[in-house]
Amino acid sequence: MVDTMVRLRALIRSARLRGTPPRPAAEAPVGDEVLLDAPDDRLGPALVAAAHGAHEPAAGLLAGTRESAEWEHRDRYTARLAAFAHARPEWLRTWQTTAPGDQDGLLVRARLAVDRCWQSPDRAELLRQSAPAVTAAAEAGGSDPVPWRIALDSARGRRAGHAEFERLWAEAVRRAPHHYGCHLAALEYLATASPGAHRECLDFAETAARDAPEGSLVRALPLRAAFRYLTDGTAGTVERARLDTAADLALTLSAGLPPADPWPAELRNLLAYVLIRLGRGPDAAEQLRLTGPYATSFPWDRGTDDPLGRFLAVREEVRGAAARGGPGAPAPPWNGRCSRAGRGDH
Repeated sequence: MVDTMVRLRALIRSARLRGTPPRPAAEAPVGDEVLLDAPDDRLGPALVAAAHGAHEPAAGLLAGTRESAEWEHRDRYTARLAAFAHARPEWLRTWQTTAPGDQDGLLVRARLAVDRCWQSPDRAELLRQSAPAVTAAAEAGGSDPVPWRIALDSARGRRAGHAEFERLWAEAVRRAPHHYGCHLAALEYLATASPGAHRECLDFAETAARDAPEGSLVRALPLRAAFRYLTDGTAGTVERARLDTAADLALTLSAGLPPADPWPAELRNLLAYVLIRLGRGPDAAEQLRLTGPYATSFPWDRGTDDPLGRFLAVREEVRGAAARGGPGAPAPPWNGRCSRAGRGDH
């Protein structure tokens, strides 16, 4: 186990903050080491094995999520495995050679095919060329909604028409009515198809959140819509109350999740970001406490190549303001409406 953890640490970007020895996570989520995009204890061994050319742990991980219908975990693990394969593809090629029809391997290859096209100026044409990989994953997926989430992302990148997108959306929600990834893909499609339509995006997100069961990640969809509004340079006005309500929904969701855990880290990082933009410093400080040592590239990577550095700087400001008893951190340089600089995500 020690050797595995040493190798795992070499695969993830981290910064060591010197100080007192770390305390147990459940007692004090703020540790002395901050990890960027750290995998959880299920994904980590699969990434370590992949780094050594072995695909079997990744295959076992995804098969387990499929058999237990853990669609949110399956979606996130697929994305992380595809991102790893982008730089280290040997293990995925071996998987394809040894089990060309394996539906979990097809899923990772479909995610990778779409991701590879995303940053190209010829994205739309490349995504059309990658359609067979996406179709193969969907056809093999059965009740799995994740291939349809990938298909929705591809349709957005190709600027597909509403009719095609609605067909894909119907396939996705028929399999999992409250899958967060599919809802996020739909929200991003709405935002891309109608720039500046922030009220409409919030309408969609709020309706989905109301319909979702308690504890569902879809309850955080309005937070993503609020984030889009706060970081979009287009005109339009959304009532402050709606933005606060979106943050409050996510606060309730965060309160039900374990502290200092990689799984809710992206939710808490995004929530802290939005709370700071809304001037709610004490609430942001609590989310930064709960996220503990787990920083995520999104949303801190907007307009910078050093998301970890930005996270650490913002956390220091928020903590300092809390120690002084003030209302929150002073507005950082990126606070306020800004352009679509930065990498974002899809």
